[in-house]
Amino acid sequence: MNNLSVDHLTGIKDLTREDIELIFTTADSFKGVINRPIKKVPSLRDITIANLFFENSTRTRLSFELAEKRLSADVVNFSASSSSVKKGETLIDTVNNILAMKVDMVVMRHPNPGAALFLSQRIDAKVINAGDGTHEHPTQALLDAYSIREALGTVEGKKVVIVGDILHSRVALSNIYCLQKLGAEVMVCGPTTLIPKYIEELGVKVEHNLRAALEWCDVANMLRIQLERQDIKYFPSLREYSMQFGLTKEVLNSLNKQIVVMHPGPINRGVEITSDVADSDQSIILQQVENGVAVRMAVIYLLAAKIER
Repeated sequence: MNNLSVDHLTGIKDLTREDIELIFTTADSFKGVINRPIKKVPSLRDITIANLFFENSTRTRLSFELAEKRLSADVVNFSASSSSVKKGETLIDTVNNILAMKVDMVVMRHPNPGAALFLSQRIDAKVINAGDGTHEHPTQALLDAYSIREALGTVEGKKVVIVGDILHSRVALSNIYCLQKLGAEVMVCGPTTLIPKYIEELGVKVEHNLRAALEWCDVANMLRIQLERQDIKYFPSLREYSMQFGLTKEVLNSLNKQIVVMHPGPINRGVEITSDVADSDQSIILQQVENGVAVRMAVIYLLAAKIER
């Protein structure tokens, strides 16, 4: 198979295992491109991509922009904080105005769950979801699984624990879908207040003891506490959270095996993970960042192949 089964990337839920493996093999070849002296390919010279960010983002936006430029696409950046959205313009009007400028693809981050799907059903351009509220963040899950595959050889049969603020995390949900499709076992770990009630219905294990979770896993994906999404207090203090669920070098060294440590960023050093863990040889955090560009290049390239020219 050399074609995606979907026309848009709105969520991991819509992808097949074959889709994910196609994205990974395409990313493998792009990884070679970004590590050579001339880091560009002319693949998308006739394609225009609009990055629409209705929420603040630094890493994801830069990663997408770099991926687009490495493919030689024309890039339009749009930030809602300095746009007519502030004046009351609707999402559809904003996008239609951008499409009137003959844009072929839209990469969108939006605070409302389902915004990317809503958009994909109403416009001609291809849509990539760069995060919709607390719902999904598909390219992050793809780059996380790709990084596990790179570090351990395969995702199949591996045990992955996602630690932290599962309730407010779009990364957690997309990761669960992606890892399960690739044959991994998934556990979530965190305070009871930050684990959604429905989570066991997704076929994941639940653990409230970090030590037990680490003894079980091959990979620990440490999520940050999303204070900006929390309207009430879910735990007494960050210090108390850190004492129970923060990963320290002392804890890591006391395990009877080596595990891989991941983090989708941005890191709150000293809260969910200490600096000496983040910078240790068991951490693949910087590899995740590098892989993010290659994986996003692959997604953009494969969706662009579906544009009628």
